[in-house]
Amino acid sequence: MNEKLDQIIDDFSFLEDWEDRYRYVIELGKELPDLPDAEKNEENRVHGCASQVWLVSEEEAGDDPVMRFRGDSDAFIVRGLVSIVLTVYSGRKASEIAATDAIETFRRIGLVDHLSAQRTNGLNAMVTKIRQTAAGALAA
Repeated sequence: MNEKLDQIIDDFSFLEDWEDRYRYVIELGKELPDLPDAEKNEENRVHGCASQVWLVSEEEAGDDPVMRFRGDSDAFIVRGLVSIVLTVYSGRKASEIAATDAIETFRRIGLVDHLSAQRTNGLNAMVTKIRQTAAGALAA
């Protein structure tokens, strides 16, 4: 894991009230840099999300490239979820990404149990798209 993810998990452990946790998720989303409008296109859109979500990937050269992800959403809470997902995956090798299920991190901090079915589906769609992108980078 990385330092920023450890900090997020630690912060969640101190927030007992779910309203506070949701506010924290929204704050994480506000810290996420906006994607340029040109990248908010159909190719980058995550299908399966009730809100609009876009993910952009970049990879270094090599058999097991380090991958970086950027993302955005038009919904405040979902934007925060995107931020957490990117914290789990971005900057790691494709093999690690393909083998890592970020949903486990969301379970660990208790978010999975407090998300609506639509948001859970969207979260799963984001994780699936990132892991498939990493698997594709390994196969290339």
